Amino acid sequence: MVSQRKVTVPKNVTAEMNGTTLVVSGPKGKLEKKMRYPGISVKVEDGEFIVETESTRKKIYAMLGTYVSHADNMFRGVQEEYVYTMKVVYNHFPIQLKATKDQLEIANFLGEKETRIAKIPEGVKLKVGSDEIVISGIDKELVGMTSGRIERATKVRGRDTRVFQDGIYIVNKA
Repeated sequence: MVSQRKVTVPKNVTAEMNGTTLVVSGPKGKLEKKMRYPGISVKVEDGEFIVETESTRKKIYAMLGTYVSHADNMFRGVQEEYVYTMKVVYNHFPIQLKATKDQLEIANFLGEKETRIAKIPEGVKLKVGSDEIVISGIDKELVGMTSGRIERATKVRGRDTRVFQDGIYIVNKA
């Protein structure tokens, strides 16, 4: 028995397979993702992204859903950007933010002398306000990874987190 999952490619988006790489391009840009897994075949035909397998193993069947989600996220990303909003929260010491090309510098976090750093990958745009950070990009994985790095960079260590609730937290995903 062949299990098959399909995703319709939107009208203003082009998708094609170059070997094992799915290449999706649209009005906002171009994304590429390797899609190779034993027992799974991936193809783009007649305006549809098709993933299929003959296996009945749970692990392989789960990868079908994963690949469909990746393709769906790529199709949405090249049409409209993913935007994550983060809130800067502090009670004790005002946090100072400075965005450079490839990193976000977080100074004076909990009064520390050393600056904390979160790496920003290529393809992600950062807009820093006084108490808000807006992260945007066409690749959902990179935008989510960047927000996670920023949250992790402001993790409170060695203090009671019920008292020291300072940090930078995700408040909205769109």
